[in-house]
Amino acid sequence: MSGGRVHIVNQLLGHGASLDLNAKATNASGELALSVVVGGGRGCVLKADAPVAGIWVPLRGRLQLGGGGSEALLVPGEARVTEVDTRLHAVGRGNAVWVALLGTLPAWRQVLTSQLGLPSLDAILLPARHAADRELRRGALALARAAQDGDAVTACEALVERIIALQAGFATAIARCPGRTYAQRRQVFMRLQRVRNYLATNCHLDIDNESLARMANYSPWHFIRAFRAAYEETPHAFLVRQRLERARRLLRASPLAIAEIALESGFENRSAFSRLFRQRFGTTAGALRREAGGRC
Repeated sequence: MSGGRVHIVNQLLGHGASLDLNAKATNASGELALSVVVGGGRGCVLKADAPVAGIWVPLRGRLQLGGGGSEALLVPGEARVTEVDTRLHAVGRGNAVWVALLGTLPAWRQVLTSQLGLPSLDAILLPARHAADRELRRGALALARAAQDGDAVTACEALVERIIALQAGFATAIARCPGRTYAQRRQVFMRLQRVRNYLATNCHLDIDNESLARMANYSPWHFIRAFRAAYEETPHAFLVRQRLERARRLLRASPLAIAEIALESGFENRSAFSRLFRQRFGTTAGALRREAGGRC
């Protein structure tokens, strides 16, 4: 992001503030532009009135992120990469602090090819939810501080490079996708990622393969085949795994009864939930709750 090729626009959102992001491809000087948005405090709201893609990292509290007909709740310890969306909105919950790096496709392509040297076929980040390790969290915090100081170029570059490093792990899954060329396989993977992210966010809902296949523009048979090839598990197996992870999080943090947590996680059969939970985690839901209570 050096050499003036992509301009950085810093936007700060305080307690209860709102921002309608006019994410044009260029700034007033004709330079391609990315926006760094730092939200701090309860109820700060961001809406984008242009097609933007971005990186989102919550640092404290919760960030409600919506777009594309789906809602996701982000918490510290995770990061989200979102694809281009014209209905993007974000709301800070609790005493939230979060940072986002947003831009149009031309701005992102310029950053990823000219500044960071990625091949043109890879010049768009893939939609994904990543675990935010210490390095990524430090990078996001450095970006938030740099935005407040007015010069976020170096911090932006460091954060994007960290996301690129995380997404390099998708290479083997892309190679397993159907398609004659790398470009075709990567496009298939992006479609599958869209569905996988939706499943991860909405695992508690009753979701059928027909709906998921339509989301990926596949027939149900081809969708299941492509999903299994890429991720080495079926959509149903991934859905069950996400439901169990959701139940484990609720057991540690929610006062709900175990039967209620099973229902909240998408399990209507308590016996099936108990059996699958023990198979997955090697302990019972009750034992995990008692252990979590002992640490409080």
